[in-house]
Amino acid sequence: MKKSIITILLLLAASLAFAEGKAQTTCPVMGGKVNSKLHVDAEGVRIYVCCAGCIGAVKADPQKYIKKLKAEGVELEKVPATKGKKSDADHGHHNH
Repeated sequence: MKKSIITILLLLAASLAFAEGKAQTTCPVMGGKVNSKLHVDAEGVRIYVCCAGCIGAVKADPQKYIKKLKAEGVELEKVPATKGKKSDADHGHHNH
């Protein structure tokens, strides 16, 4: 009886740890260390990459890389709100 309780507790602890997720440290394309200055914002999450060459790969199929990272237990960063930012290249300038 005690053994099954321990197993349940271990499974519970593992699922809680998994639910929290871990920060992204590797590029989903090449598997190298991410460069914190290089990322793609897609589907409300931020995907970091190791080099400029990987940005195109992620933009071509972001869902593929989002699924891959989530399968590895990575908690993807949410795209920060851009309110109050003066330079937002993605949305052009609407200050006329």
